[in-house]
Amino acid sequence: MSRLVLLLILVLGLPISACAAREFAATSISLADQASPGAVHAGVRLLGALRLSDAPINGLRLCGLSGLAWDEDADLLYALSDEGRLFHLRPEFDGQGFLSGLRPVAAYPLRDVTDAPLRAPFDDSEGLALRNGDNGVSGDAELLVSFEVKPRVVRYSPRGEWRGEETLPALLRNPRNYRDNNQALEAITLDPGWSVLVGTEAPLRDDPAGQVRIFTREGRFWNYPLSQAPGSALVDMAMLPDGGLLTLERAFVNPLRPLIISLRRTEPLPAPGTDPTRLKVADIAVFDSSQGWLLDNFEGLTRHRDQRFFMVSDDNCNAWQATLLVYFEL
Repeated sequence: MSRLVLLLILVLGLPISACAAREFAATSISLADQASPGAVHAGVRLLGALRLSDAPINGLRLCGLSGLAWDEDADLLYALSDEGRLFHLRPEFDGQGFLSGLRPVAAYPLRDVTDAPLRAPFDDSEGLALRNGDNGVSGDAELLVSFEVKPRVVRYSPRGEWRGEETLPALLRNPRNYRDNNQALEAITLDPGWSVLVGTEAPLRDDPAGQVRIFTREGRFWNYPLSQAPGSALVDMAMLPDGGLLTLERAFVNPLRPLIISLRRTEPLPAPGTDPTRLKVADIAVFDSSQGWLLDNFEGLTRHRDQRFFMVSDDNCNAWQATLLVYFEL
């Protein structure tokens, strides 16, 4: 870059990065002192963490990630933004199995029934799950996306093409049943026995505080007690091999209070409607920003292989937050 061009940038107040396309970067970081890959915290072993840049991929800015899904057949990590964008990413591991890098592969907008990219208020995509991602058949994967504002669950191809909606209980389809339109269907996963499971971020309008419900698409449900952290919300969940759930909760009230991220585990899911319907839940690991942990708005969770998982933070597409991808083992 010539001195003249540099001078013009400084005079006009333009960022240097405006003169060249930014490249995607995934930088290894430590979540805390003494938290290098292999370190154990409570019930998890940390296997690497990356800070992701918000550089565009296929013209779509990588930011606001709120959902993850692992496709074993394609060796891809799908990441969903809350602006209706779907990213294909390929994680890289070192010789010890620690997360060492991430390569962008592709990006697509989610589309509606007319094949047009989603627009507000229909684009607030939050949760992500995957069908047929580990059946040994290439090309038959189907993504399920849960939404807030206009609560629903939609099926998509890996390229973001609309394939139809899942049936949901009438209670969940009516926005008036939520305490806030931004506290709707945040968590989604697939259970081999009950198929689609969805969880609300906060209690429904007429439900007691401190407890959310996890629903089957037929309308049966379990009561899930939230953690004691003030303002805790259920933001994602993943099935465990024993039939229980690994859940991700985020507690954030205001900038003057610590951010608390909780990984918790439920008992194997009993038949819905049995007595009691209240699930037994235990903490696996709690991360508290006031205790030196580098945290952000973690919202996405997916199982990788065996007892290993990815989780990702939603930076809300602003410069004051960060997109962090964490790899860990139970």
